[in-house]
Amino acid sequence: MEPAAASPRVDAASLVVIDPNGQRTRLPIDPLPFFIGRNPENHLILRDSRVSRTHASIVLEDGQYVLRDCQSRHGLYVNGNRVSRHALRNSDKIEFGAPDSYALVFALDGAELKRLIDQMGIAGGTPRGSPPLPGVGGNLAKLRAILDLARTMQSSLSIDDVLASVVDAALAVTGAERGFLLLRSGERLETRVARRRDGRRLEDSDLQVPRDVLRQALERRRELFHMNFDPFGEEQTQASRSVVDLELRSVICVPLVRIRTGQSDVTSVLSAGGETVGVLYLDSRVTAADLAGGNRELIQTLAIEASTVLENARLLEEERAKHRLDEELSLARAIQQSLLPRAFPTEGWLGASGSSVASRMVGGDYFDVAQVNLNCWSAVVADVSGKGAGSALLAALLQGALIASTESPSELGRRMEGINRFLIERTAGEKYATVFYCLLHRDGLLSYVNAAHCPPLVVGRGGAQVDLDATGMPVGLVETAEYAVEEVRLNPADKLVVYTDGVTEAQNAAGEFFGKKRLQETVAAHSAEPCQAVHDSIQEAVSAFTEDAEQSDDITLLVLEYRG
Repeated sequence: MEPAAASPRVDAASLVVIDPNGQRTRLPIDPLPFFIGRNPENHLILRDSRVSRTHASIVLEDGQYVLRDCQSRHGLYVNGNRVSRHALRNSDKIEFGAPDSYALVFALDGAELKRLIDQMGIAGGTPRGSPPLPGVGGNLAKLRAILDLARTMQSSLSIDDVLASVVDAALAVTGAERGFLLLRSGERLETRVARRRDGRRLEDSDLQVPRDVLRQALERRRELFHMNFDPFGEEQTQASRSVVDLELRSVICVPLVRIRTGQSDVTSVLSAGGETVGVLYLDSRVTAADLAGGNRELIQTLAIEASTVLENARLLEEERAKHRLDEELSLARAIQQSLLPRAFPTEGWLGASGSSVASRMVGGDYFDVAQVNLNCWSAVVADVSGKGAGSALLAALLQGALIASTESPSELGRRMEGINRFLIERTAGEKYATVFYCLLHRDGLLSYVNAAHCPPLVVGRGGAQVDLDATGMPVGLVETAEYAVEEVRLNPADKLVVYTDGVTEAQNAAGEFFGKKRLQETVAAHSAEPCQAVHDSIQEAVSAFTEDAEQSDDITLLVLEYRG
């Protein structure tokens, strides 16, 4: 049996994500296949309603990254051209059919470093720890250091190992004797790596140059601060006085910046100031550091590689925190969904059908239907202000308070008044909710309280509709609010359609609202059908209108059918 062919080696790659405001973040393309879209299940989530649920994917084919269109609505573009499949190259720009939406830049990690190695066009090396030699020997030492760094970046899982390799490579390139990599912590610079050219560790105290001198040097020189000091020269700055006091012959200071990848000149443009995240500092006491013959570009490229490592580490930590939050929200969503009715009455004098679709992982809407006794059912639909976990917790609290059994209509108003006072005491008016709360008896008597909720529709068999208007203010706003209980008599086959404003305010891609008129027309067209069919028809009408565009509000719907 012949051995299986080895898989081609693939360089790591990332996507530089440019949001509509121009902010940039970097995300590793991992795992593969890598999916892009607005659904939370994608590896890269783009929160734009014009981006399809799963818009595109990146796969590996014969050792190359390939971009594929996943039958998106508005198409997929690379460098301005629409594509269905495209083999990605470094710096390719990916767009999603809308000029003011997200854009992505494909970046092969370490591509600039590999380009410089190719330009040198030589191979070989000198013993580790030896000073760089002039001419070809010096280039060999630089190449060896850069190749060591490249191997470390490919194989190491430790950020400290990679940063130490960056310092080693910088020492080999420049011929400096000591190297320090310092990271910004607030206004301070703290040492992360400290090494001699022979690989021995240094202590933080070995760097005796004042940190504020380093910071000032970076702020005043935007690219790279390099000083070979003549001890007999007359003109001396604060930085140079510090150098001579410490008996230093040469100093190099390079900023490590917040990476803004995607520009072709990223290896030659480094800006200090507010974008600086750290410093690569090198010095010598015996020999002068060498930044001639392309060494300046090499040292700046090493700084770019260190900055990339730090940025990727930051993004990884953000991704881990987001993953933990997503897991917690997924659990909260599962709990919230479990609180909704699992089964609806289908036999006897009452039928019901309902659903609630959250615009986020957890929603601020809820509904419930519960049997009080053989002759009475209670139902409630609520919409808590705001979105997210806080609104979901308040919705769960309301559910526990409102669904408690009672068959007394007068109890509806007193219970709403108690909940109103409770919310004001706990939230000081910062959170409120609209609520429709009702009791339906076997004889067709419907008693209800409407706390500023969307007016439910009472629908007759022939399509005639009556609104059940508000009988009070939202709960949680005014301490002295009162909630009147109203009554209406239902006839056999009448339906009660209760909904939240997420139904009427559902938007399509053009920004138009579904509106109450479309709701009324849909209900009238299916008024003679069972409650399940009425519910499903409304859902389908909303979905067809929005074309699955992302919604900003929860969509909750409950249809009751009185059978008499």
